[in-house]
Formats: sequence, C-alpha cells, structure tokens
Amino acid sequence: MNEPAVAELIALFNQLFKDSLNTILVKGDDEPIYLPADEENDHHRVIFAHGFYASALHEIAHWCVAGAERRKLVDFGYWYKPDGRTADEQAEFERVEVRPQAFEWLMSQAAGHKFHFSADNLSSDIGASDRFQKDVQQMVHDLLDKGLPERVGLLVTALREQNGTGALSKADFQV
Repeated sequence: MNEPAVAELIALFNQLFKDSLNTILVKGDDEPIYLPADEENDHHRVIFAHGFYASALHEIAHWCVAGAERRKLVDFGYWYKPDGRTADEQAEFERVEVRPQAFEWLMSQAAGHKFHFSADNLSSDIGASDRFQKDVQQMVHDLLDKGLPERVGLLVTALREQNGTGALSKADFQV
C-alpha cells in the first residue's frame, strides 16, 4: 500500500476513535507499540511499524481485542516473546494470535488489502502452521455468523466505504 492509503487509514481511525475512545493511530519509525495516555500525551496511541499498512491493521486488531482495563497498560500488558521462539513458544503465540489475526483479516479484506498470516518468528524458520491458519479462518467465519465486535464492525464498515469494497462473506476468507 502506498503512502496516501496509510494517511487515509490514520485519518479514518482517528475520526472514529480520537474523541470517542481518546485513541489515535500513529505512524512509527521503529517497532510497534501501544502507549496509553500519560502526562505528556493526551491520547492513547496505537503506534505501528515503519509506516506499513499491514502493521497498522495488525496493531489496530490488537487494540480491538484489548478491553478497557488492558487499554490502560503499555502494549496492553500482553505476553510477547520476540523472534526466535521454540516450537512450544510458537504454539502459545499462535493460540493468542487467533483473534487479533481474524480481526486483521476482516479489516484487510474490507480495505482491499492482501492479508498474510503472521507467525512473527522469522529467525526460527517456523511459519504459520496449517492449524493456526484454519483456526483464524474459523474465527472469521464465526464472527461473520455471530456479528462483529463494535470497534471491529465500525472499522470494517468504514474501510469498506473508504475503499469501495463489497460486503464480506465467508467465501472471501479461504486458506
């Protein structure tokens, strides 16, 4: 995605959530992070990596998973083991990533942006497992059946309108 698309995504997110949830989307120069409001910053900040559209959607997805109490904590207080995880650690990573990656896939589709499953473990040469991909797909299908959580729904609707994409269906989400 190009720079204008990133700027449009930032503007859209901020329009939806700056006032209602005191949260803004910020293009970062380094690793992504979520920072709650503090003495120097009036707004909570979803900071995505290196201006990458996919990173923005991924970080937004984590923000959509986090409840009100978690949104008071740096990086939502989530467990994270960086690149170089063992097979067991990778399995735990995949377990906790199903929901955020399902949200990301929904938003990617609504934005007309290609989604890639992320194992986030490049140095160990452990890619996203088939089971993980199927679990994410099943979560997407379940969400489409039951209805999207409020913030995800708002974003999906706004992204569809912004990018002229059609209604989402299970057929759009195949592995």
